[in-house]
Amino acid sequence: MKFRKISAAIAAAAVAATAALMSVGAGQAAAAPAFKMPFKCGYTATAATWSGHSPQNSVDFQKSGIWKTPVVASAGGRVSRVANEGNTSYGKWIEIDHGNGWTTRYAHLYSQGVSVGQRVSAGTQIGRVGNTGGSTGPHLHFEQRLNGSAQRVVLGGRNVPYFTKTSFTSKNCGGGGGGGNPYTPKEICGNGFDVINQRGLDGNGRIYLMYNNGTGKNCVTTIKNTKIGTASSTSAFLEVQGESRKTDRGRFSYYAGPVKAQAANQCVKWGGSVGDKSFTSRFGHCGS
Repeated sequence: MKFRKISAAIAAAAVAATAALMSVGAGQAAAAPAFKMPFKCGYTATAATWSGHSPQNSVDFQKSGIWKTPVVASAGGRVSRVANEGNTSYGKWIEIDHGNGWTTRYAHLYSQGVSVGQRVSAGTQIGRVGNTGGSTGPHLHFEQRLNGSAQRVVLGGRNVPYFTKTSFTSKNCGGGGGGGNPYTPKEICGNGFDVINQRGLDGNGRIYLMYNNGTGKNCVTTIKNTKIGTASSTSAFLEVQGESRKTDRGRFSYYAGPVKAQAANQCVKWGGSVGDKSFTSRFGHCGS
């Protein structure tokens, strides 16, 4: 059964995908995660941008009394750096790898509450606002990077204006992944992905197969409905026919994945597990 209608719908899909893409330069673009403000739900701060900022596309979040305010992950991912530059540069800073070339950086921190390799979800507290490194006052220096290059920041689908100061209120409030889990498959896989199939795991969780018409990629994530917030055995996998299977397996608090692969016009097998409940599909979704 053919579930992707790529050829007939490509024009409409391209228009929709364009709204969910961020420019990388020289005519290239890549789907970004659903980045949110790096503060708890409802918190308001000023996003300050200016020419000459290093890097120029970074944002400084400023507010009276922001000192020691909790800093949270802008999107789900794995912690890739927890560093301390002392009295120079970023000072105490954290980097999160969101996959597909995307990372975020959080600098001048007062404290760091995560470790390298740790999985975090959007809204997970990772540290507190400080004044470390080459900083002249308490604030949070924030970057969204693609393949190592700082991009213009987008928060909750809203472009941060350059070069000025603009008030933002955090909508980093979770998304409702089912069963009390605050994370959604779109948030995990990123903008441009749509659910094309899913399978429940007898109440333990749900596996989602997604597809991005703009990039020709599939994405699989398994979202827990049990032991939410507590690390437990969870997995997600994606296999393109004729290629090696990609698997994300471990003890996760909210979800496994995202597992992504280029699969336009190719059959895929997908599945995952939560605890002792698992599912493996047959090859399908072969395009048109």
